Amino acid sequence: MDLKDSQLAVDQWIKNHGVRYFNELTNMAQLTEEVGEVARIIARRYGEQSEKESDKQKDLGEELADVVFVVLCLANQTGIDLQEVFNRKLALKTERDQQRHKNNPKLK
Repeated sequence: MDLKDSQLAVDQWIKNHGVRYFNELTNMAQLTEEVGEVARIIARRYGEQSEKESDKQKDLGEELADVVFVVLCLANQTGIDLQEVFNRKLALKTERDQQRHKNNPKLK
């Protein structure tokens, strides 16, 4: 499934199960909350903080999917075609950063 199909699937889900989209500000707050949950898992599982018993059951993939879901909602309700924009962004980064990372001594 590409981004365009993902946006359509989220839109259908909202129409069939979600009644309507939350407003943009609410979705931004929701996105912040979901990113915080991802950060908590990464900080405790891969960082230096200890992982609480209750955190060990958390699924990083599910939390990342929550982030993607809310991003797709925001794109839908603001009229953004994420597939088109992502393709443009990837092309820009490819052109701009072609040698940057290869030439970064910190990455060797």
